[in-house]
Amino acid sequence: MLTVAYLANQFPSEIEPYVEDEIAELRRRGALVIAGSVRSPTDTAEMPEVILQQGALRVLGPAMWLLLTKWNCVLPLLTRVVSGRESIGKRIKALLHTLLGACYAALLRRHNLDHIHVHHGYFGSWIGMTAARLLNAGFSMTLHGSDLLRSGAYLDLKLAHCDFCITISDYNRAYILARFPEVDPRKILVSRLGVDTVDCTTLANPRKKPGSLNLLAVGRLHEVKDHSFLLRACAELMARRVPFFCRIAGDGPERRQLKSLIKRWGLQERVALLGHIAKTRLPALYDTADVVVLTSRSEGIPVVLMEAMARGKIVLAPAINGIPELVRDGETGFLYERGSLENFVAHLQFIYSQMTGDQSGGLLEQIKCNAVTHVHQNFNRTRNLQSFGDLFLHRTAAASRNRTHANLILQQI
Repeated sequence: MLTVAYLANQFPSEIEPYVEDEIAELRRRGALVIAGSVRSPTDTAEMPEVILQQGALRVLGPAMWLLLTKWNCVLPLLTRVVSGRESIGKRIKALLHTLLGACYAALLRRHNLDHIHVHHGYFGSWIGMTAARLLNAGFSMTLHGSDLLRSGAYLDLKLAHCDFCITISDYNRAYILARFPEVDPRKILVSRLGVDTVDCTTLANPRKKPGSLNLLAVGRLHEVKDHSFLLRACAELMARRVPFFCRIAGDGPERRQLKSLIKRWGLQERVALLGHIAKTRLPALYDTADVVVLTSRSEGIPVVLMEAMARGKIVLAPAINGIPELVRDGETGFLYERGSLENFVAHLQFIYSQMTGDQSGGLLEQIKCNAVTHVHQNFNRTRNLQSFGDLFLHRTAAASRNRTHANLILQQI
């Protein structure tokens, strides 16, 4: 039986349902999966088997012993930290994460572990990589968006030492190979995320002409999501006398700043910050929207857009990263030029004119149907999870055979 330790920065997490889905898929295939979380989870409905934040201290002694007796396993990592050009702060964090990796290995040591997989390329991937080397296990990771395109600390080392790397878009794969040309292209695999889908024919009939444009944004209130851009667009819509109402679902560190901007630009009657919305309530929220908007500065392929399109919603998103693989401009949704407020607002005005014009939104209805079909064919949760399971099990088996063969040669030497 394949034994896999699957590590996430925080598990379970409502905003990352795909982690739970992938763990369930591997278990369905017969793998023994040890779910792990670096941070203590806030959702205690399903506790992971390993919580590093809680268990590291009690295994600190065994972890230090592992580092001392297997120093040669972590020496390449430490050499890279010392000789690299990263900031002092990042180097100190890498050293700390090396120790945490040894603690993770100590917590997993009683299991006959074959492989460690880490979701996201943040600090958890360094921890998982360290533990895998100390336990002579395989190592892989999944890269999404910001962990690759904005952060990316020590990715060269992580890519060099992983058996394979899964990423969620063709754009990401091309980016990795262009930025790290020394990486074997066969190691970089694309496995798309997905959502539950419905058939286009089951969509509700188009509603009557609306009195205003109902906008919806779903996402954490974080700087990278750039909700301030959306608020500037709302102010511009108001100046152009376009009737609208905008709901923003999510919470985060930018909430106070956004409330201040809403007040400064007189948007109190036009914009509502809804706070955190439970996933079970999102479908009803999507159904009330005319346009689901995304204004992020960096993204992978957002699940939010998939969910909206699967429900037959018009979406407007920036033409960045992997988003055009999901949103085909004028065909399955609309794309605006990165950072262009004028282009964003112009798209909203065009959509509103189509909704209220004599054609009764015929173009928009075709785009909605195209969107549902596109998501069903290419971002289907069930189908993509099956593909992930096939890919993961095939690659881990091949990596295990190679490792066993290498160990036999070393034993003979």
